[in-house]
Amino acid sequence: MGALPVFRWRLAPDGYATRRQLRARGLRPGGQDVAAQLERPRRRRGPLVAYLYRVDLAKPVRPMTPARWAALDAANRARRTCPECRTDAGYIIPAALGACVTCAFAEPSDSLRSA
Repeated sequence: MGALPVFRWRLAPDGYATRRQLRARGLRPGGQDVAAQLERPRRRRGPLVAYLYRVDLAKPVRPMTPARWAALDAANRARRTCPECRTDAGYIIPAALGACVTCAFAEPSDSLRSA
């Protein structure tokens, strides 16, 4: 395989798209290799690089099946469940806290303070 064609930022020819651009069109790369890359120059650092795929070789996004919806629901439910009080917090629990806000910022009990 030869070197990839490199285009300047915003100057890629028609027929190429990034993963996000493909997804916005309801497509996915579908196993094809990267066809080209974009480079955006930056000061004092290396350029930002975005990989491009050919739109004509892209495949449609696979539809969500009931099993996939169930798996996604289970994963999100696990991210909302507090490991300390075992309740659904109603939001994704921040990894930095490791527990729901109520458990993470609970006041120590008075019996521990007087000891």
